[in-house]
Amino acid sequence: MINPSTGTEGSPVSVPETATEDSIEKSVRNKLISLYSLQTMDFKVDRLRSVRGELPLEVQDLEDEIEGLATRVEKFNQEIKNLHAEISGKKIAAQESLELIKKYEAQQQNVRNNREYDSLSKEIEYQTLEVQLAEKKMKEYSAEVEIKSEMVGQVEEELAERRKDLEDKKAELSTIVAETEKDEAILLEESEKRRAQIEPRLLSAYQRIRDNALNGLAVVPVERDACGGCFNKIPPQRHLDIRLHKKIIVCEYCGRILVDEEIIKAAEEQA
Repeated sequence: MINPSTGTEGSPVSVPETATEDSIEKSVRNKLISLYSLQTMDFKVDRLRSVRGELPLEVQDLEDEIEGLATRVEKFNQEIKNLHAEISGKKIAAQESLELIKKYEAQQQNVRNNREYDSLSKEIEYQTLEVQLAEKKMKEYSAEVEIKSEMVGQVEEELAERRKDLEDKKAELSTIVAETEKDEAILLEESEKRRAQIEPRLLSAYQRIRDNALNGLAVVPVERDACGGCFNKIPPQRHLDIRLHKKIIVCEYCGRILVDEEIIKAAEEQA
């Protein structure tokens, strides 16, 4: 048998257990350093984005409000248009009734008996009521037009104010974005480089923890024997496991990945 260490025949040389442990520790240590470096980049991106604060949401809210107000104005204008059409229709109907009244009154001058006269009188009375009803409806529609026109004026005034607010918010947001987008692009590029160095399964776990954390921190240091994320105390044995780097340890309370000072220093040296 060929000895793998000497290239000569003989019994294979056994690998010392300590060498295996050292290999595991180095592998886990490198993973932790990569994760903490990635966390550092992502946190810087978060901090830059936080400078924008609620502005993007405020801009979106204003845009939605403006769209709603514009829809209201359009609806009111359509209702006013319909009311004007109704008024025009009633004017025509009233004019037709007046013409019929004149016609019936002229016919009354040539009736041959009281029955014809009474019949024409009823027609005149009916058409007179139609005129009165049309005039009443025209007044009601005109009143509605006046009310809705006032509402349009109020909404348009509010719409103008909101558009001015939106213009100011967009200008403010553009200024902030212009000041931060270059730095953000650099940080995002660095973040992608670090992500490429981490195995997909571990990267997926990191992202899941980060998405669920309120502050976006998935990897946190141990500070004063407590988790740097939720500040719960860490048992001494678990604290020892974190320092040994034999496996990745997560906080039993918040699920964040825990690292010691050595990992943090090593990550900072590589940055």
